[in-house]
Formats: sequence, C-alpha cells, structure tokens
Amino acid sequence: MPRKFLTIITFLLFTATVSAQKTDPEDVVKASLKAYNSLDLDLFMSYFSEDIEMKDFDNGTVNAKGKEQVRAIYEAFFKASPELHSKIIDRITFDNKVMNHEYITGARGNKEAFEIVVIYEVNEGKITSMLAVRKNN
Repeated sequence: MPRKFLTIITFLLFTATVSAQKTDPEDVVKASLKAYNSLDLDLFMSYFSEDIEMKDFDNGTVNAKGKEQVRAIYEAFFKASPELHSKIIDRITFDNKVMNHEYITGARGNKEAFEIVVIYEVNEGKITSMLAVRKNN
C-alpha cells in the first residue's frame, strides 16, 4: 500500500477517534471536570450548551439558565477558590446522563470539604443540564 494512502487512513482514523471522544457524554464530563480543577474558565465553559440549565435537586430551583448566567457564577466561584479541587468518588454513566459523586475541597477558601452528586445531561457533545444534590453534614 502506498505510504500516502496509509497516512490518509491514519489521519481519518485519528480524526474519527478525537471526534467521538468529544461527544461521548462521559468524556465530555471528564474534560469539563479537568478544566474545573485547573480553574480554566474559558475551557470549562466550552463544554456547556448555550441553553445550559443548573438546578438544585432538593428544592427544584433553577440556579442558572443560559451560558452567561452559568459563566457569571463560576467566574466568581473560581476567583474565590484558588485551591478548588473536585475528586470523583464514584461515577455512573447511563445513556446521555453522567452522575458524579464528588468530594470538593478549597471552595471559596473554605478548609471544610463537602460532597455533592451532580447529574449531567449531555447532548451533541455539550452539557445541557446539571442537577446537584449536596450532602448535608
């Protein structure tokens, strides 16, 4: 087989793999969490759809609707949390839903950690919904 042909086939296979990784719900959530832990707001926001909705499970409140509102929340949160880190305790992927049980440290400079479960809904490679349940200590 000619070398040029093999190069084209390799490129196409690589491109298909990278594209698949960007739309797989678990990969999208993993990548967003990596950006979260790096406090990279622009990269973090790139994983959200324009109509992202953040909800609180306990009271059903919509905390933010739309990328601008979500960005405003996380911009302030990241600035107030230079030591922020989320560790995954458990993850379940079910269809286009990814449920993370997370252990958060460094939030708003607080020394006390907390646990949260976040259910992410991913459509067409973007997070469209986040439903959060915070553990009461």
